[in-house]
Amino acid sequence: MGGVLDSVNQRTQLVGQNRLELLLFSLVDKQVYGINVFKVKEVLQCPKLTMIPHLNPVVRGIAHIRGGTISIMDLSKATGQAELEDIENCFVIITEYNMTTQGFLVRSVERIVNMNWEDIHPPPRGSGKAHYLTAVTEIDGKLVEIIDVEKVLSEAAPLNEDISEGLIEEEVTQRAVDMHVLIVDDSAIARKQIKRCVETVGVSTTLLNDGRQALDYLQGLADQGEEITSKLLLMVSDIEMPEMDGYTLTAEVRADPRLAGLHIILHTSLSGVFNEAMVKKVGANDFLAKFNPDLLASRVADRIKAAEGEPEDK
Repeated sequence: MGGVLDSVNQRTQLVGQNRLELLLFSLVDKQVYGINVFKVKEVLQCPKLTMIPHLNPVVRGIAHIRGGTISIMDLSKATGQAELEDIENCFVIITEYNMTTQGFLVRSVERIVNMNWEDIHPPPRGSGKAHYLTAVTEIDGKLVEIIDVEKVLSEAAPLNEDISEGLIEEEVTQRAVDMHVLIVDDSAIARKQIKRCVETVGVSTTLLNDGRQALDYLQGLADQGEEITSKLLLMVSDIEMPEMDGYTLTAEVRADPRLAGLHIILHTSLSGVFNEAMVKKVGANDFLAKFNPDLLASRVADRIKAAEGEPEDK
């Protein structure tokens, strides 16, 4: 699998083109699954696993890889399916999410495909596994399901979602009452985390599932004569989303004079390696890695102060 990942430069070229690369893999059945290559650090044959007592049941053990110790999660079991067998013949996809590194055990790894986000769609309602999916697509006549890894991780390794006591000044919370934040993320878990965090600061929120919905919403407000920067304090947007990704959403907002002044934070579990160049390329104001509630709350508080004419904290 040595050549399975593209170079940083090649991957960066996808920014603003509403494109992504999916690594396709299988679990216990014939269903094909996908994961964004941006989140993949390495793919390897399953190494020797060490069992440790009292781990979450979806963790099949820990592995020592490249001088570090990584938890290996059975992605099949984590999504409510049968656990993988004969694991020495399985593969591990090493990923970086939420500023941590973890491995996902899968049956086999197939190939990488380059796709347009417009061809990635929300999962059908009523699907038994729908609550573990963020999107679906079709490749070579086969349905490909994209797993909500943030949901898997929230269940297997929950994050602290609380804002530190005393972080947000009472005066800021009082000022926030009439302010509104737009949250855009295809993961239901991520939307809830962000909503809880920013509403603790005192603002109200609108939640949308993807970039296309967000752009339609913003343009609809503008069509009604709303002044966007008066209506919205800021927008917090994921990057990976069906229909339209966060990079393209940002570029479209900047290209519309009615929307161009909106403060945009790109908030994502993608690796930080590429983000400085990407944020500059599409014109976002800031980038935050998921999920640090103190950092996100502080950014919202800074914008509240700026809206009231105070300098933002540095």
